[in-house]
Amino acid sequence: MRVPVNAGHARPLTAVALLILLLSVLCVPRPAGADLRVTVSIAPLHSLAAQVMAGAGAPRLLIPAGTSPHGFALSPSQAGMLAEAEVVFWIGDGLESALVKPITTLAKAARVIALSRTSGLVRLPVRHLGDDGHGHDHGHDHGQGANADDPHYWLDPENAKAMLAAIADTLAAADPARKDLYGRNAAAAQAGIDALTADFKGRLAPLKDRPFIVFHDAYQYLEHRFGLAARGILAIDPDRPAGARHIAALRARMVKLNAACLFTEPQFPSRL
Repeated sequence: MRVPVNAGHARPLTAVALLILLLSVLCVPRPAGADLRVTVSIAPLHSLAAQVMAGAGAPRLLIPAGTSPHGFALSPSQAGMLAEAEVVFWIGDGLESALVKPITTLAKAARVIALSRTSGLVRLPVRHLGDDGHGHDHGHDHGQGANADDPHYWLDPENAKAMLAAIADTLAAADPARKDLYGRNAAAAQAGIDALTADFKGRLAPLKDRPFIVFHDAYQYLEHRFGLAARGILAIDPDRPAGARHIAALRARMVKLNAACLFTEPQFPSRL
């Protein structure tokens, strides 16, 4: 199973390019009846926003799918997505910390919505799966403190549904003429998630408590919802290669546990 957790490295903006960009896009009004200019940080959130916006334009994806948000730097065209946006959706600084300054400086005129603040989210603390296969609650690859949430909220279907509602409410406030459309689209998307959840529960039931290994510890919301059991982690920090001792211990654990599978992530080297 591949779930985008998401984005990589892009060219830094020069001061001249940034100035030209800002002069060209700031204060450009949206014509009456035109689609909202919406920018979304990562692919999972983009998928949710696209469903809510169906029939009323399409959101733009800031960080390409299959790349990592760790250490991300904007290109001029990506900066333009923020500068032109009327609405920006992101998780927040717990996941996309590299976007804090660009969003603050470039998206001043936009409604900026950190979906990590959505009301009613199921929240789990950051966990680190050690070599013992047990979770320990402390910060790791997202630079978070000991009491921080795991920022991969959308991997719980109930959280994804809550985010759909928050997206619809935000778009309706920015574009009241299409309020009903956004509401219908969100409801349809939520119903689709309910159907998928029921299907997944049936498919995954035989795998409950079967141990598996993950590339990095990003799936606990999925595990929590479906009763799955991750028992090891290949890379403690997804941007740093795992050490030989850690890999050797993990191999031994996989054999001992008869691990069912290994979750990989396409944006990171497959040779590991």
